[in-house]
Order: sequence, then C-alpha cells, then structure tokens
Amino acid sequence: MDISTHTMHYPLDNPALLTTSAPWIDIARRKRAARDALIPAKWRISASLLPHDPPKLEHGPQSVLHIPSQLLSPAERDITEGYTVATLLSALQRRKLSAAAVTDAFAHRAAIAHQLTNCLTEPLFAQAADRARYLDDHLARHGELLGPLHGLPVSVKDTFHVTGVDSSTGLAALCFKPAKEDAALVQLLLSLGAVVLCKTNVPQTLASLDSVNNVFGRTMNPVNRCVTAGGSSGGEGVVVAMKGVMVGFGTDIGGSIRIPAMVNGVYGFKPGQGRLPYGGQAQVGLDGVGRAGVQAVAGPIARSMADVDYVMKELVPRSSLFGEDCVLGEWSEASGPIKGSGEKGEVVIGIMRSDGNCTPLPPIDKILSEVAASLGHHPNIKVVEVPSPKAWKTAQSVMSKLMGIDGANTMADLIEATQEPMVPWMSTRFKRGKPRSLVDVAGLQAQRAALEREMAKIWLSQDEHGRRKRRIDAIVCPIAPHPVPEIERYNAVGYTSSIILFDYPSGTIPVRDVTTADLELGKPLSGKSVGSWDDRCRELWDEKTVDRKVYLGTALSVQVVVPRLEDDRLAKVMSLIDGVIRSQGARPKSKL
Repeated sequence: MDISTHTMHYPLDNPALLTTSAPWIDIARRKRAARDALIPAKWRISASLLPHDPPKLEHGPQSVLHIPSQLLSPAERDITEGYTVATLLSALQRRKLSAAAVTDAFAHRAAIAHQLTNCLTEPLFAQAADRARYLDDHLARHGELLGPLHGLPVSVKDTFHVTGVDSSTGLAALCFKPAKEDAALVQLLLSLGAVVLCKTNVPQTLASLDSVNNVFGRTMNPVNRCVTAGGSSGGEGVVVAMKGVMVGFGTDIGGSIRIPAMVNGVYGFKPGQGRLPYGGQAQVGLDGVGRAGVQAVAGPIARSMADVDYVMKELVPRSSLFGEDCVLGEWSEASGPIKGSGEKGEVVIGIMRSDGNCTPLPPIDKILSEVAASLGHHPNIKVVEVPSPKAWKTAQSVMSKLMGIDGANTMADLIEATQEPMVPWMSTRFKRGKPRSLVDVAGLQAQRAALEREMAKIWLSQDEHGRRKRRIDAIVCPIAPHPVPEIERYNAVGYTSSIILFDYPSGTIPVRDVTTADLELGKPLSGKSVGSWDDRCRELWDEKTVDRKVYLGTALSVQVVVPRLEDDRLAKVMSLIDGVIRSQGARPKSKL
C-alpha cells in the first residue's frame, strides 16, 4: 500500500491550496515522502483496513483501537499489551525479553498506529533497533542494566530535538534541518536506558487543540475519527492510546498534555516548572521569551498512573543534572501512604465545577458528581464543594496576554519564509503582532502575582491569630466544560491554561465513556450563558449545531490539581482517586 495516498486531511490534497508554486509545497511533499518511506514494507497495512476519509458521522465512530492487535504476532501482542512499565522492565532485567524484541514489537505497533491515525512525524525505528541491540550487548557484556529504564520504548513530541532528525513542528521552513544535539530530556531518557522510538505530530504554530499542519496533515482520534485528537501534543496522546509506546512525552502551556490525554482516554501528567528539562526544543518563538512571560513544561502521557509514577520517580531526582531549568527534586512513590489535611488525616478533595467563564455541559457536571460520590464513600477521603474564585476567571485573560508578549513574530517569519497558508482553524486566529514593552510585561506579571495570592486562599484556612493551615489537599475539576468535541470545535482552555499561570501541578484521569443516557437527547440546555466563551461552549450541546451522538464512546475525564511544588503528592492523589474510581466500578472495561 502507498500510504501517502491516504489523505488524512492533508492540505496537500486540497486543490484550493495549490494555486501557486509556493516553496512550502515541494518541501512538504518531499518531507512527507521521506517520512512515509521509513515505514518498513513488511509493516504496511492493507487499504481495506483504512477508515473513511474524510470522516463523517454517518460512517460511525470508526474506532481503530482494535486493529493493531489483529495484525501483530502473539508475541508482539503480549509485549505491547501484557505489561506495565514496571513489569516490562523487570522482564528485560531478567532477560525474559530482549530490548531488541521489545523495540521491534512496539515499532511494529507504532507503524500500524501511524497508518491508521497519522500520528508520527519522525519514525525512528532503525535508530531504535540499533539502540536496542546496543542495550542487549551491554547487558550481556556487563551483566547489568544500562539504567533503570533499560529497554523502555518511549516517544517524544516533535518539538524535542533528537540528533540527526528534524524538529520541524510541521513547518516547511524547519524541514530538512536535522538537530545537532539531543534535547536535555532526551539526553536524560537515554542516560537511563530508554529507547526513543518516534517523534509525534503537532498543530501548526503549536497553538491549537487539533493537531494539523501543512507538512504532515491531521492526526486522527483512534476512538472516534469525527472528534479531535487534541493538541498540541496530539500525536503523543494518540500513539499512547494505540499502545505504540507505553509512555510518551509532550509539553504543556495551555493544556497540551492534559487535553490530548483527555480526548484519547489516557493519563496525562503536567508537572510544575523545573521538574523535567524543557530546553533543547525547536525554536519557534523569541528565544528566552518564556522566562519573561509564562513557561511551558514537559511531562508524560501514559496508560496508567502506575506508569506515570514509575518514570517520574526516575526522572525527577536526576533532572537537575541535565536541565539548567530544573531544580533538585525528590520523588516519593505514589504507592506510599498519604496523610491529608482533614481532622483525622483524611485527604480533602475539593470539587470545583466551573472556571467562571464556562458552565460545564451536562455530561461534565454529571461525571464530576459521579466522581465526588465515589470518593465520598472512601473512609480516608473527605469531599467538599469549592466555588470558583474570581481569580480563576480573571486568570484566562492575563494568561492569554502573557503567552503573546513577543507578538508571534518568530513564528510568523517561519511561516512566511516558505509562503505557507494558515490551516483553517488558525486562519482567523493567528497574526503577527507588536511585542509588548518591558513596562507592559511587568504590569502583567504584577497582575499574575496578585491572582496567585488570591488563588492561594482556596487551599488555606486562617484563625483569629493569623495562623494558617491547609484545608484542601487537591481539587478535582473539568479539563474542559464540554465532552470531546468534533474536529476543530474545541472551545475553552481556561480550565487548563490558567493552571499554568499559577504553576499548579495537574493531571488527567479518564473515568468512563459517554453513554446514550449522558446525551439527554431532545432535552435543551437550561440556564443562561455567562459570557462569550460560554456561548460557544453551549453550541457544542445545541442539537441545531451538533448531533450529540458524535460524543458516544468518547472518554469522560477529570482533572486533578494540587498547589505549587507538590508534584509527587499529585501523583499520590491521582493514584488514590483513580484507584477509588476503578474499585467502585465507575469506569467500564477499557477499550485500550
């Protein structure tokens, strides 16, 4: 099969975009052909297995999650489906499995996943196979592992530099310019014995929540092709959901780890600043602007909280050795005891239903209530409702301004260099701007500090003597006020981007899938809109603008948030909450 003939919404297949001889067209064609040539012929799948493209609701959700299992050998299925990170690494240590066999199995599965979803930008299968043989040889020669992640296949977002391959981020101007050095996080992973299997797709400009660009096209959601695969770490969410890797690494400044995890039904973990190295990525903005405005962070997307915890316990204590942007950190495993701020040591969980800008649609409000009820039955958990503070509502405006302080001129220069068109969603949202002055930036940071002080009050109580203590250990809130939306209809980011402004560690837990009962078919939405963001959110439930059946089978997830610097405590709380949900049957058998 010629995989380049399957469109996956490639802009190159849109005649309206090909009316000129703009440089980006030839670059994109060559880059896509080079990428597709890296899929071994023996792993090409039959055209009969490919879903309809473009997707339409009348075709059904066209889930492709089950297809890889049909095409893999029994041994490959066992390797890619039968282990956790801990048990896989144990099998490698005991030489029950070789790194070569593990790498080959995951590479095969990732190749299949890519042909079904268009999730990869750089298949690194040949390099990964060489790496795996090196690891096996090291173990045979020395009788010991190279490191605690010896033989673990991982993926990274396309923004991370990997020596010898592009970090194009889907921009023609950055194609065929291979990196000369690994990103710090890649260096750290390799030092621990990991195998970097592939790099994954992102949206044009890295500033939307639907991963589509002119070079590689659109990444599709493997659960339901009519809905978004998320962004900007959209390829990461998909390759993890398809079990092409066990753990992938993305970045997050507006929700770009947590949202792809939500829409693909997996786990996402956004650490606070300084926990994992961020440097050594594609330069698509003014160098250093993050330190003046607001800084993105790197973090994992995985199949389970146990897998998140396993890799973080190895990465965090060593991060400061690799990243100049990292602090010396420790990691207390999530399986350990957790004492909360309740009178008897209970873990106090606050349920915050709204960010003040968008009212959650019925399935989101319902899943919050279900989770609250499940947690309320646990003897060591106390659940309280927490009203949304004004600081959270205001934070979205300040966050948006801080993210744009450089005027996006570096990105605009890259796009204009090859005469690239904007993809449809970005065409009305992206423009070159004027950089803000130092005085303006200082004013925004002052507003940020005031919001941080106000927001801190939700976590604390104070007596008449001014003595303070914690009253809430974690907050459970939506990731978005709506279910997983149709392609290019993701609306509100206030539930995720504002958390970056406060530098709160936060993560995604999938709870269950949308059922027919959740859709309330024929029942109009009650209440009134609270603003323009809410207007657009309500459109996603208005049966005049959407067939609610499109949401069937997609994941309903919640976000867990803790105060600054409590990253390992977040893992503990997320593991506790996830365990309660699963033990009480609130989550049906996973499709994954």
